[in-house]
Amino acid sequence: MKRPDEFEPEQHELPATRFVSALTRDTFAVLLAGGRGSRLHQLTDWRAKPAVPFGGKFRIIDFTLSNCVNSGVKRVAVATQYKAHSLIRHIQRGWSFLEGRFDEFIDIVPAAQQVSESAWYQGTADAVYQNLNVIHRSRPRHVLVVSGDHIYKMDYGRMLAEHVSRDADLSVACVEVPLAEASQFGIMEADVDGRVLGFAEKPATPKAIPGNPGVALASMGVYVFDTAFLFEQLQRDASDPESSHDFGKDVIPHCVAHHRVHAHRFAESCVGTPHGARPYWRDVGTIDAYWEANMELTKVTPELNLYDRDWPIWTWQEQLPPAKFVFDDDGRRGMAVDSLVSGGDVISGSTVRRSLLFSNVRVNSFSTIEDSVVLPDVRIGRGVTLRRCVIDKGAEIPPGTTIGVDPQEDRRRFHVTARGVTLVTPEMLGQSLHRIA
Repeated sequence: MKRPDEFEPEQHELPATRFVSALTRDTFAVLLAGGRGSRLHQLTDWRAKPAVPFGGKFRIIDFTLSNCVNSGVKRVAVATQYKAHSLIRHIQRGWSFLEGRFDEFIDIVPAAQQVSESAWYQGTADAVYQNLNVIHRSRPRHVLVVSGDHIYKMDYGRMLAEHVSRDADLSVACVEVPLAEASQFGIMEADVDGRVLGFAEKPATPKAIPGNPGVALASMGVYVFDTAFLFEQLQRDASDPESSHDFGKDVIPHCVAHHRVHAHRFAESCVGTPHGARPYWRDVGTIDAYWEANMELTKVTPELNLYDRDWPIWTWQEQLPPAKFVFDDDGRRGMAVDSLVSGGDVISGSTVRRSLLFSNVRVNSFSTIEDSVVLPDVRIGRGVTLRRCVIDKGAEIPPGTTIGVDPQEDRRRFHVTARGVTLVTPEMLGQSLHRIA
């Protein structure tokens, strides 16, 4: 008899009916992927936040790009800026499968001083403004502006359909967040029909949803514009010397005050959410949030379903041999429990519990890895103990090392968060040569 808690990711999920239509085919997406993500500390010293590995084999940007492709939005410009080499390399290798003969593409548009020879992208709105010529060449009816640094599965076609049915100039996707965390987001006020009445970017005292005092309505950084309206607003914003040229700080508040802005509830377009569950959306912008979102994937039935064949998360991955577990002696048994392991991993006479190992990780004998996220190409020596760690790509943990047991000792060499998660990078170990992000 089958246990009721056995992992069956497709058992209770809503149908993944896609809203691919003339609307999605006539939409151009601009994916904003230029941010550093400074709250991730040394994890973004060598890469932009959207290029940070996530979930064992993906990078953060793969989720937004997969949403575009799965939704039928197959004309995408990715705006890059901060330390974009690994991000560009990943997109070139993993996202070149669209059919250019049918006007399908994912183009990389680095900050290239296209409008002014004295300035790079000055803000999120300016990043789109500097690429208006790229959008214009495709002559889309709608423009989808999305952030490349969140983890979620969303059918943009549903949002586009609602945008048109509400005759909105601009639609903003929104998600409910705890009021205690709301000051980290752009917060919206909306009436019962979804008309946005107010918008505040990261307010010190955010307003709760009427009738729901513990929850606020946060912008997801997903916008749908009518193309002509977008051009008009960005040109107006570009000519304003007082503007910081940011969607959240400048463009959205102006549109709310003067135009028809609609709030699209993420619950209406999320994909793969079980009946009665909260829609899955994570801002993995801190080490703690990043660690926790990865750890959730080790649960029996995680909230984020990576096994959904109807809404796959596409990526590029190196061709590698299967993971291997060797030795079966008492005290030296290669095993992983409640964990995710990837191609090329070798667990040699060690124990891995509640952890997530990316590709090409080697764990040598007599080591114990618990509640940790280990990025690609890490080498872990004999007799190592890791607990509640994030180990960055390419790090080599010396034999006998213990990390995550004594926070005071760890703080002398590594970055330890308020919640006791320890970030370890090659530089912290004195291994900065030949760094690859």
